[in-house]
Amino acid sequence: MSDDSRIPVFVERKTYRRRRMADAARLLPILGALLFCMPLLWSVGDLPRTTLTMFYLFLIWLMLSVVSAVISRQLSENDRGSQLGAEDEGH
Repeated sequence: MSDDSRIPVFVERKTYRRRRMADAARLLPILGALLFCMPLLWSVGDLPRTTLTMFYLFLIWLMLSVVSAVISRQLSENDRGSQLGAEDEGH
């Protein structure tokens, strides 16, 4: 048998979560674009009221802002934690 069998298959939990958060940050603009296009798909015969559409767009914008703030905070905490760990190992 080779020594490759001793290499762990899974990555550390912290690394895995950081990668998934980075993936979510990359997909957020695509989700936002799709959600902003939703009013275009609403039925044409019964035009939705402009106020309803504006409330929808505002809520989507607010939701995207909150989600991006949460993702940003998580990624910065992970970066801070990894920097502190690297400084501790150096001393």
